[in-house]
Formats: sequence, structure tokens, C-alpha cells
Amino acid sequence: MESCNCIEPQWPADDLLMKYQYISDFFIALAYFSIPLELIYFVKKSSMFPYRWVLVQFGAFIVLCGATHLINLWTFTMHSRTVAAVMTISKVLTAVVSCATALMLVHIIPDLLSVKTRELFLKNKAAELDREMGLIRTQEETGRHVRMLTHEIRSTLDRHTILKTTLVELGRTLALEECALWMPTRTGLELQLSYTLRQQNPVGYTVPIHLPVINQVFSTSRALKISPNCPVARLRPAGKYIPGEVVAVRVPLLHLSNFQINDWPELSTKRYALMVLMLPSDSARQWHMHELELVEVVADQVAVALSHAAILEESMRARDLLMEQNVALDLARREAETAVRARNDFLAVMNHEMRTPMHAVIALSSLLQETELTPEQRLMVETILKSSNLLATLINDVLDLSRLEDGSLQLDLGTFNLCAVFREVVNLIKPIASVKKLHVSLNLAPDLPEYAIGDEKRLMQTLLNVVGNAVKFSKEGSISITAFVAKSESLRDSRAPEFYPVPSDNYFYLRVQVKDSCSGISPQDLPKLFTKFAQTQSNATRNSGGSGLGLAICKRFVNLMEGHIWVESEGLGKGCTAIFIVKLGIPECLNESKLTFMPKVSPNQGQAAFPGLKVLVMDENGVSRMVTKGLLVHLGCDVTTVSSRDECLHVVSNEHKVVLMNVCVPGMDGYEIVLRIHDKFTKRHERPLIVALTGNADKATKENCMRVGMDGVILKPVSLDKMRSVLSDILDHRVLFEAI
Repeated sequence: MESCNCIEPQWPADDLLMKYQYISDFFIALAYFSIPLELIYFVKKSSMFPYRWVLVQFGAFIVLCGATHLINLWTFTMHSRTVAAVMTISKVLTAVVSCATALMLVHIIPDLLSVKTRELFLKNKAAELDREMGLIRTQEETGRHVRMLTHEIRSTLDRHTILKTTLVELGRTLALEECALWMPTRTGLELQLSYTLRQQNPVGYTVPIHLPVINQVFSTSRALKISPNCPVARLRPAGKYIPGEVVAVRVPLLHLSNFQINDWPELSTKRYALMVLMLPSDSARQWHMHELELVEVVADQVAVALSHAAILEESMRARDLLMEQNVALDLARREAETAVRARNDFLAVMNHEMRTPMHAVIALSSLLQETELTPEQRLMVETILKSSNLLATLINDVLDLSRLEDGSLQLDLGTFNLCAVFREVVNLIKPIASVKKLHVSLNLAPDLPEYAIGDEKRLMQTLLNVVGNAVKFSKEGSISITAFVAKSESLRDSRAPEFYPVPSDNYFYLRVQVKDSCSGISPQDLPKLFTKFAQTQSNATRNSGGSGLGLAICKRFVNLMEGHIWVESEGLGKGCTAIFIVKLGIPECLNESKLTFMPKVSPNQGQAAFPGLKVLVMDENGVSRMVTKGLLVHLGCDVTTVSSRDECLHVVSNEHKVVLMNVCVPGMDGYEIVLRIHDKFTKRHERPLIVALTGNADKATKENCMRVGMDGVILKPVSLDKMRSVLSDILDHRVLFEAI
């Protein structure tokens, strides 16, 4: 065994101390070796630890320290140089590793401290997140309560149910001891206790609205805590208890103003209700923020629901008022329709009943005119005939006006000779004008179409009325009638802005001007000319015999023909000019229209007679039957008269060429005889011509006559000349329907 070169200790070895050192080194080495095992376990389990390499280095340092103490066990006895070398190497390695570890810790400790800081920050964030989650849960719970309350509140649109439901649901959700609603009175100076939750308080109790606490609540939309001792918070009887906290919030009320502003109600910001909520007494419970927010949201929802209820109540009142107005309007409409029907029935009856005696007067007067009379007698007969014709014209005017007003009059459009209409009017007017020594002139423009499409009868009636007025109110001078096609620049008239003529290739506008030399009309009387039953002051003083209907009817006829009529006058004594424009159609083929056109027979067209013409007259009225027979006998006809339909059916034969049948009523019962005559004569050439002689001037009579197969319609009264013209037309054309 080699000798040891170890340095001997300067102090003597103590066996006991050596023994303790030996045992201590053993346990130190055991501890050093167990610590790396624990670190290895920690590193293995801690996958998120960022400093594994530091732990490895620290573990190596501990292992080397343990190895040093373990090797040091052999130094307590005699040991070899190898042990000393190993001991030296271990200590050197331990020194190196320990220094490296110390240096590394200098850099690691700040990082470890920052990790600790972040850990504290994360803990704080986690705590804040927990608080936010709690707030979110609280808000969700509040929102759930709000939705539930909103659903309950809006489940009805009755104002009292809304307010009572609000108190009940708030009391249940917030566990309130009492909840009350103060409503403003009609005067707006007080708040009245209107609704309570527990129904323990005398509803109807009032407090002044100008209390400071009420003004404070009304000044903000937030829920405010108020004193339990203020007047609006005294909702419980006095007692020995500690009152709970009380909160008050305003509830906006909608003020309706009959929907006058843009069809929306007007919201008054000065009218509020007051909602008071009280927590249970003798409890430490306080109002939380989320509960106050819940109360504010519910107050807003109640305001919305009350506004809807108020709008519904207003609409219900408006609906009831509208229903009452509709009932009144319907009643008025029915009364008006009844009045119109009564008027029409009256006019129809009066029209027929008046035309029947007029038929006798005119027919007998015309027959009497054909006899030998003295000049004085002839003058009286002519006066009777003129007066009768004037009365017949008045009857036509009244009936036409009635049909124009109720809209039943329609134009009877057809192709007619336009120039012939003007010439016929002049021929009719000239005899009257010659008596007054008035010169009548007719000027037709070269470009005026000879034929046109329109209502010939209404155009002639309008022209006769206008020219007749000129003759009637002129004592001397002349009357000029001018007709031409109106140019586009002369169509518009500033006096009639509603008149919008539109030129076209299918129609043209006829302009007629009738200028006279009468005494003229003052400007202030011009608007009255077209008013029915009205006459100007200058004309009313004359013995004109007018009824005030002529121009009123002319205006309506012209409007039906999509035209315009007016009168121009420079003043009294300067004459006047009547002008009207009507719309007429242009025939597609003038040649065909000329071939099919039937010229009118003038009353002065010779004395045609019908000797031997067998005519059957059926009329229930004996006077009318006798008059019609007299006209026909005077014309040379062989006349047979009957008074009933059955007698007519029995008497009629193929020898009769014409059957004049009186039609009294527009119903179909009176036309059955026509169908039976058709059945009796199956061959058309053997059947007589059936002509209705009627006093009914309505369109239904004409339509019924055409429907049953009549050959013509003649309107009473009938003069001798008219009867002569009727027989000529019916025998020549085998059809004659007089315009009605």
C-alpha cells in the first residue's frame, strides 16, 4: 500500500467528532442524491415550466455536492492518492458548477420576479373577470325579469290592467313590501294615489305636485332613493318598525291631441306619473344597482304600453265616431236615394200625365189651324199653339235637367249632317225673328265637315236655346251665327281652367258664336247666366217668358259633349256674344255616312196625305185616342181605335199597315201585346208596323220598345206636321226611333 501524502491536521483528531462528521456526511450525501430525483419528477410533471435547463444545471450542482460529501467519507481513514484525486476533481467540478449556477441565478431571478408579477396580474384579472361575469349574470337575470315584465305588461292594451300588472310583477320580482302609482289629476296640480300593490291604502289620497321630492324625481329619468317619511312614501300605517328603503321613478304619460300634428299624437313632457317602491321593513336589504336599472326599464316599458293603450283608446273613439258618422251618412244616402226615386217617379208620372193633355192641345190646335178661320181666330190659334209648344219645351227642359243632375242622361251618338242642323235651326228661328224684324245670318266656315259623329238632338237643342235667347232678348238689329273648326290656340279659355281640349285626328272641336244686338248684360250678372231658375236683373224686368233653365241645361249638355260655354258682353246696351265649343267625332268613311244618312223632313215640306192607309190606334185614354184619330183622319188615313190590349190583338189584321200603340209605363207588362202580335203574324211582310206613342221620355222606354221588336217610338205631344213626318219616315224606312 502506497504511503499517503495528505497534510496532517493542525489539531488532533477527535474520534467522537470524526464519528459525527462521518454520519453527517453520509446523510448529507443521501439528501443531495434524493433532491435530483425530486427535481427530475418535478420537471417531468411540469411541462409548462420555462427553465428546465436551469433545473438540470442545479441538479448537477447538487449531485456533485453530494458526491463530494460521499467521497469525503473515505478521507476519515487512511486513503490512497486515487481517493484524493477523485476528491479534488469532485470539488473542482462542484466549484465550477456552483459558480455557473450562481451566475445564472443573477439573470433568472428578475425573470422569476416578473413571472410572479404576471401571476398577480392574472389573479387580479381573474378576480375582475369573475366580477364582470357576476354582473353579466345579474344583467341577464335583470333582462329576463324585464322581458317577463314587458310581456306581462304588453299582454293587454287596457290601461288599468297594464298598471295593475306592473305593480304585481314588480312586487313579485323584487320582493317588495309595497308598490304604488300616483297619477296626476285633471287639473295637473296634484298627484292622486290610484293603484297600490297590497290594497291597504285608501286609493284617492292626493298630494301637491309641487313638493320638492316630486320635482326632484320628475327632473330625471333615473330611479332615486327618497325618504320613507315623505308624503308619497307613506304607504303603510304607522307602527314600531324600521321602514325599508324607498325608491321613486317617473312614468311619462302620453297626451293625445286628436292626431293633429303629422297624424301623430303630441307628447307632453310635463305630465308624469310617479311610481313608488318600498323594500320590506325591519330588514337590512338595500337597493342594488341592477334593481334600480330594472325599475327604470320597467318604467319606460310602462310608458310605451300606456302610449299604445292611449292610441288604441283614441282610435277606438275615432272608430266609434266614424261608425256613427257612417250610419248617419248611410241614412242620409238612403234618404237622398229615396228622395231621388220619389222625384224621378213624380217626374215620370207628371211627364206622362202632362204630355197626354199637351198632345190633345197641340194636336187639336194644329187641326184647327188647318180649317177656315178669321184672322182674329187664326191669331188666337197660333198663340195657343205657340204657348203649348213653349210648355212642351219647358217640360222637356225640366226632365232633361233632372236626368242631367242624377247622371242618367247619356249622349245618343250617331252620324248626322252637321250643316243641315245649322240650316234647320235657322229655318225654325227665322219665322219668329221676322216678326220682330230681326235679321238672322248663318256663316259656316269652308273647312267645317259636312258630317260629324255626336248627339244631334242635344247639339240642336243647345243651338236652339242659345239662338232662341238671342231672338228673345233682341228688339231690333241682327243675329249672326258663326260656326268653324276651333284651332288649338283658340281652345283654351282662362275662365275655364278645368277645360283641357286635346286635338286628335279622330275628332275635332266645333266652335259656335251667336252674336246679337240685345241690351247687353252687366259684368256682375254674367256668372248667374248658367244657374238654373236664375235670371239677370236686366232680363228679369222684361216679359221674356223664360224659366231660367235654358242656359243651365245648355251648359250641362256642352259638358257632356266635353266642351265649354260662356257669354261675353261689354256691358249694358252693347249686345252680347254666346260662345260654346263641343267635341264631335269624324266619320271613318264619309261616303258611307252620306249614303246611310236620312235627311229630316221639314215641317213645311208640302201637304203629304195618306189616303186609304189603314192605321190601328190603341190608347187607354179616350181623349188621347180621339186626338190621335183626328190627326190621322185629317191626313186621309182609315183609322180603327181600340182601348185595350186584348181588343187590339183581336182587331189587328194584315190589312193594317201601322199600329200606333200608347205605352204608359216602362214596365214589360205593357209590351206583351207586341210579342203576341209577332206570334200572330209569322211572316214579316204581313205584320203591320208597330210604333209606340208614349209620354215617357226616359231611355228605358226606348230600350224596351226596341227589345220587344217595335218599329218606332214617337214622343208626345204630336202635331199634325209631326204626324205627317212620322208616317212618311216609317213607311219609307220601316223604322223610326225618335231621339229621347
